[in-house]
Amino acid sequence: MREVREWTAHAERIVRKRRDPVVVQTLRSATAATIAYVIALRLSPEPAPLTAPLTALLVVQVTLYATITNGFRRVNAVVTGVLVAIAFSLLVGLTWWSLAMLLLASLVVGRLVRVEEYVPEVAISAMLVLGVTSVGDYAWARVVETLIGASVGLACNLLLAPPVWVEEAGESIDGLARRLRQLMLRMGEEAAGGTPVDRAEKQLHEARRLDHDIVEVDAALRQAEDSLRLNPRVQDSVLHRVVMRTGLDTLEICTVVLRVLARSLTDLAKERDPKPLFEAETGAALEQLLSEIADAVVSFAVLVTTHLSASAESAEERLAAELHTAAGTRDKLALLLREEAERDPAHWQLPGAVLTEVNRILDELDTEHRTRRLFEELDRVSREQRARLPRLTRLRERLGVTEQLWRNRAGFSGRSR
Repeated sequence: MREVREWTAHAERIVRKRRDPVVVQTLRSATAATIAYVIALRLSPEPAPLTAPLTALLVVQVTLYATITNGFRRVNAVVTGVLVAIAFSLLVGLTWWSLAMLLLASLVVGRLVRVEEYVPEVAISAMLVLGVTSVGDYAWARVVETLIGASVGLACNLLLAPPVWVEEAGESIDGLARRLRQLMLRMGEEAAGGTPVDRAEKQLHEARRLDHDIVEVDAALRQAEDSLRLNPRVQDSVLHRVVMRTGLDTLEICTVVLRVLARSLTDLAKERDPKPLFEAETGAALEQLLSEIADAVVSFAVLVTTHLSASAESAEERLAAELHTAAGTRDKLALLLREEAERDPAHWQLPGAVLTEVNRILDELDTEHRTRRLFEELDRVSREQRARLPRLTRLRERLGVTEQLWRNRAGFSGRSR
């Protein structure tokens, strides 16, 4: 039995490794570059057409959207550089001042044609073409090789469909929520007992370090958003992206508020040292409230990563129940804090700040607040898409894609209520 479990664990590690972005990128890039070189050997007049595999390496990305955008920019940059070099070759030869003018013109034109990060490629292509004896043959070969590399890179992503990185992004969001939960539980335990200043400061530093986790989760979510764009295997990709993005925004706000809460508890520890932060009953109520909010944060993460499914419905019901329970505990804590402030009015603002910050987290996790935020974001994305791509928007409306999105939105609204 133990051998079976070890074999299963080993198989799961292999499957996860095959989906790792680094592994996927390495295998796809190496395959595309090799195929591009083989094809270029037959079509290019150059004896060693290395531009084709180089282009394939630069074009092939982890997601289909990134591959298409990089391929277009790469081809645009090379063709622009070749045209600039041909124009210069007809007017002047290769001298130091003509090279300076060529570089300046290439970089300016690269900005004008909007090739983004491939602006230096315009100048590189222009220099390589201008530096050869037979400009026409070399320019043609470089354009052909670039087109071959870009085409092979795009074909690799079309034939070998890139994975959708939603699961990895969901795991990142879930991991962030669980780290928030652990910190809340520790803060509640410390608040219920005597909290030395050094421990309170340690929790404050830990809350500040969560900013680094936010950056990592944001990077994973951006990759997931790119993998959903132009992916025929995914329906309602806009809704997928907006739900997860608004969910991360909410967790980020909760992280900021939690950091402020840690700051308030640290200040309170300094003011009341060596006495406990709160009286026994008040500290127990705060510990219970932070524990309930911590569970609600995890349920919220489950909700935003498994939307429009049966598990999402159960997660929403669980979240609503946990928030209802936490609201009752919050009301109890508010009464206890008011009684403490009446008995000891010297530092009433710090316990008041604690209650305010707890209320802010509860408000951010509220299902109605989330639904309203989601609709606002969907409306914003729709307006931007109509303004940026009016023809595509009209085509989507004729095909019923927009109507289907709004039906799903209406279903989501009904479920949220």
